Amino acid sequence: MTKLGRNDPCHCGSGKKYKHCCGKLVSTGTGLPAFSASAALQAAFEHHRAGRLPEAETLYHRVLQLEPNHPDALHHLGLTALQSGKSEVAVDFVCKAMGADPSNPIYHNTLANALKELGRLREAVASLRKAIELKPDFAMAHNNLGNLLKEMGQLDEAAESYRQALSFKPDDADAHANLGNVLKEQGRLDDAVASLRTALSFQPNHAKAYYNLGTVFNEQGLLDAAVESYRKALLFQPDYAIAHSNLQFALQFYPHTTPAELIAASNRFAAQCEAPLKAQWRPHANPRAPEKRLQVGYLSPDFRRHAVAFFIEPVLANHDKERIEVCCYYNNSQHDEFTARLAGYSDRWLDCKWMTDSQLAERIRADGIDILVDLAGHTANNRMLTLARKPAPIQITYLGYPGTSGLAAMDYRLTDGCADPAGNDAYYTEKLLRLPDSLWCFRPGKDMPEVTALPAQRNGYITFGSFNNFNKVDALCIKLWAQLLQAVPDSRLLMVTVPEGGSRQRLKDQFVTHGIAADRLEFHGKLPGNEFYRMLQRVDLSLDPITVNGATTTCESLWLGVPVISLTGKRFLERAGFSILNATGLLDFAAKTPEDYIGIARHFASNLQQLAQLRAGLRARVAGSPLVDEVKFTQGLEELYRNVWTDWCKTGS
Repeated sequence: MTKLGRNDPCHCGSGKKYKHCCGKLVSTGTGLPAFSASAALQAAFEHHRAGRLPEAETLYHRVLQLEPNHPDALHHLGLTALQSGKSEVAVDFVCKAMGADPSNPIYHNTLANALKELGRLREAVASLRKAIELKPDFAMAHNNLGNLLKEMGQLDEAAESYRQALSFKPDDADAHANLGNVLKEQGRLDDAVASLRTALSFQPNHAKAYYNLGTVFNEQGLLDAAVESYRKALLFQPDYAIAHSNLQFALQFYPHTTPAELIAASNRFAAQCEAPLKAQWRPHANPRAPEKRLQVGYLSPDFRRHAVAFFIEPVLANHDKERIEVCCYYNNSQHDEFTARLAGYSDRWLDCKWMTDSQLAERIRADGIDILVDLAGHTANNRMLTLARKPAPIQITYLGYPGTSGLAAMDYRLTDGCADPAGNDAYYTEKLLRLPDSLWCFRPGKDMPEVTALPAQRNGYITFGSFNNFNKVDALCIKLWAQLLQAVPDSRLLMVTVPEGGSRQRLKDQFVTHGIAADRLEFHGKLPGNEFYRMLQRVDLSLDPITVNGATTTCESLWLGVPVISLTGKRFLERAGFSILNATGLLDFAAKTPEDYIGIARHFASNLQQLAQLRAGLRARVAGSPLVDEVKFTQGLEELYRNVWTDWCKTGS
């Protein structure tokens, strides 16, 4: 390397002359810097602020050569380690800094951040409480404590921490945004919007606030506002991966979104978030043996009481363990009875929430996974940036997300011929793998109650029900349901998951505008499992939303003896109901036109004895259908796995 002159630009990239930068710190021949510890520390700070972490680390270590217990140098080495993803190293350095200066609240705050990255949440909370004890007006620590408490599900306490942060720093935009997110989780959607708008008044380019605002609007059923908010988040932070995911999910809910528009959104995500990672792709060393015992990994944040768990449990329980070894990667901190059961079906299990995307990708590669099945897609707590690193030779998307991932790293998508008939292939960047009967295999929960008598025979009127997530009910759906209620005099509509406040009032007003009196409508919010099922027992006929069909709710409704009327469209989201009805032999409830949809409702409303008989025998009918034939379904799935693995062994791609 050519020796630098004193007036040459410094090699570290600071933009300063060598004599005014690292030239001050050249060795004297003793192995120690020629400059003072304070000067070395200031130079290190400049490198650190500029993002030149290796240069900063070198200088922090030089400070420690002069003063081995220098607390600021130790603390900042902890910070650089944390920024480099070395959380355990960060904990070690920050603890040494605290040993030298235990009364510095900033050190306790940094320690909490490192502990959080390691998943040691309770210890992190203790560190933040200590920071606040040392400095009661430490707004950042209050805000960080709120984040931890929210992560731990302690929403009331989290909200109070954010309020404390704001009491000391009213214009801290992060705290307003975080408070808004907690209020959303508490179901206080109108208050959440107000808090997020306040955050944006202080920081108009706050990408996270726009993202959180989009999620609130989505829950309120304000799809246009949600899409606009996600787009603004991406305007200010183009590589905001989860905002890309939510935007794509929201676009799926538009009735007139074209395949080209969805593919374009997917391509933007891939360009911003996957393309920079492709340089990290490496050949896979998996043995090319077509008949080997396959290493199949399932990646999901939903190995818990969640819709995905109802469908993946039969698969995990029925895999041929002689031919397939199952490894589950669980990206969540919530554990319940579902988690315990699913872990029991697995040969290997890894809680991976606290791993970075890079760390998780390397772990999957080290585990020798042949086929990695992603069960989240662009839904909450996904690991799209892990998948974008291509850690497994074959990657498949399944169940969680109703559209394309957009990733070049995703090879296949599992579906069926009813949900995705010939011609739908153009909607996806992946190659479609069609399962024989249905892409769903449903295992009813043991807590589901018995089928009850037809409510209409007792009530004297028909009760229609909608139990899907409220954001699936759009203007087209409301108009059709209003026409249905007009066609069936004295009938009622019972809906759950409808948020209180402005959303509920807007929904009621829309029905009234279409000529439906408010006293024919009954709305409830989200309900726990047992209450949800008891409410569903009050329904005579379930109504499938038309733009975004249900899946889990449809299966649950059928199991409780309540038929589901579904309108069959062209896209996957408009054909999910048709797929389930086909699998259960209930195509009489699959409408081809809106007129058919209303006609089916009128027919059964006028033939209560037929409907009562159907209800009484429906559970047995479903129990004998492919929808719940776990062994046959899993065998068909394993055959597809083996086919794509054999292809990879032959072609290597």
